[in-house]
Amino acid sequence: MRLPSYRSPPRGWVGDRDGTRPSPRIRPDGAGSRRERCPRRGRSYTRGVAQATAIRLTGEDLRLEDVWAVALGSAPAHLAPEARGRMGAARELVDQAAHERGSHTYGVNTGFGRFVSRSIPEELTSELQLRLLRSHACGVGEPYPREVVRAAMLLRANTLAKGYSGARAEIVELLLTCLERDVVPYVPSRGSVGASGDLAPLAHLALPLVGEGEAWFEGELHPGAEALARAGLEPLTLAAKEGLSLVNGTQFMAAFGALGVVRAHRLARAADIACAVSLEALQGSRDSFLPEVHELRPLRGQAASAANLLRMLEGSAIHEAHRWCDKVQDAYSLRCAPQVHGASRDLLDYVEATIAIELNAATDNPLVFVEERRLISNGNFHGQPLAFALDALAMAASELASISERRMERLVNPGLSDGLPAFLTADGGLNSGFMIPQYVAASLVSENKALCHPASVDSIPTSAGQEDHVSMGNAAGLKAWQVLENAEHALAIELLAAAQAVEFLAPLEPGAGGRAAHAFVRSLSPRLVEDRPLAGDIAAVATAVRDGSLLAAVEADLGEPLA
Repeated sequence: MRLPSYRSPPRGWVGDRDGTRPSPRIRPDGAGSRRERCPRRGRSYTRGVAQATAIRLTGEDLRLEDVWAVALGSAPAHLAPEARGRMGAARELVDQAAHERGSHTYGVNTGFGRFVSRSIPEELTSELQLRLLRSHACGVGEPYPREVVRAAMLLRANTLAKGYSGARAEIVELLLTCLERDVVPYVPSRGSVGASGDLAPLAHLALPLVGEGEAWFEGELHPGAEALARAGLEPLTLAAKEGLSLVNGTQFMAAFGALGVVRAHRLARAADIACAVSLEALQGSRDSFLPEVHELRPLRGQAASAANLLRMLEGSAIHEAHRWCDKVQDAYSLRCAPQVHGASRDLLDYVEATIAIELNAATDNPLVFVEERRLISNGNFHGQPLAFALDALAMAASELASISERRMERLVNPGLSDGLPAFLTADGGLNSGFMIPQYVAASLVSENKALCHPASVDSIPTSAGQEDHVSMGNAAGLKAWQVLENAEHALAIELLAAAQAVEFLAPLEPGAGGRAAHAFVRSLSPRLVEDRPLAGDIAAVATAVRDGSLLAAVEADLGEPLA
């Protein structure tokens, strides 16, 4: 038999009945503070707050968590001595090429793109680099998010530190000092086709280093020279090839990927958490998550998601109460959650592998090979690997939101919810409850479907046919960024609805994971008794999905990280 119709929860379990003062569960040791109960633990992308550990830039071993810590946290970065030595050796070779009569080295004493055959006199090599930045800084549209620009600054510094670009150490040091003092260039987000790297965005990023362009400092936008001066810094004069070394690269695409994959990993685990609470509220079965089922289809992501769900359902009084009911199968959005969530996880593994390589890749042109005494023109700046990965990132996140919205629909639809009140309100008619949040989730999911059309299969020739195939990786990154935001909000809506729904089954409580998730959601959003604007509640829970604090809270109560 199914459980009887909904009941109001007892006072003290989830918060006062007037819906104004949430009361999270207090552990026996007295650690009732949510901040105290969310230690930084587990895999790096599960940390709720980035740690401020100094990062040594070598060009060889930068990690995803390092990029997150610098871009969104307060972690400093400095140039490693061994990287400084490699940079110096490469610089000597570039200087030699710049001063060698009769040599014809791209970007050192030639023009750019279609102008590759034009020779530039030695006395104009510095001017050539400055004019390159000026000519390429023609991006349009709204600026990139602050954290994306900071990530791109770190990644550009790291690829220069690798020692294959021929830039001086002073360039890297100024980039890192700007990061430390939070001088953030103003970079329009449209204008890169992701072929010779992110040319236009990187030019905007580089201009403040020479005292031009614009940059943010202490919350205000200033001309580049003024922003540097306010931070106690001086602009640099570019040497041969340094302008080219600053703009030839994939760092904005890679920044989207590095930050996006951290968010997406958190999103995947948040999807497991939300599903566990929804499954409890809908009185679903745990049998489809048993390990013997998934051993017969041994996909890593599927098995991990099923294991997470099974663990979070442990100790569920709700499940015990309907274990012997006559319902045979749950809907796909519940029963097939590991298969869907797992497929997204497996796709994210591919994305992570690609981005992890790109963080420490040399993507300049030409590349400086010191031992061979050669500068070699190449195509490492081409963004196709990143474009594919960013499109895959968007698809993985989109499906997590899509199946979440279907669970949300079951929670609010009295024809599908097995006794829950329509739209999760006890006084329907006067109150609309969670009617419109489901609309919002549906809107976000529908928008994601359009955004998931791949940018990576597009190409348009540029530079008079010299650059005749481009990746459109920046477009893929912009779309993936929006899909992630939409998905985080869709999951937040499910979490809010599931927390409300499970309360109607009181005094029965969900399993350990559901209890932890419920308490955390209630610490951000009180029970909806009478209708109120939920936009702020949705934003708060979405932020907790994004920054990892939801995941950290559940893991802290479970005692170990989720898979």
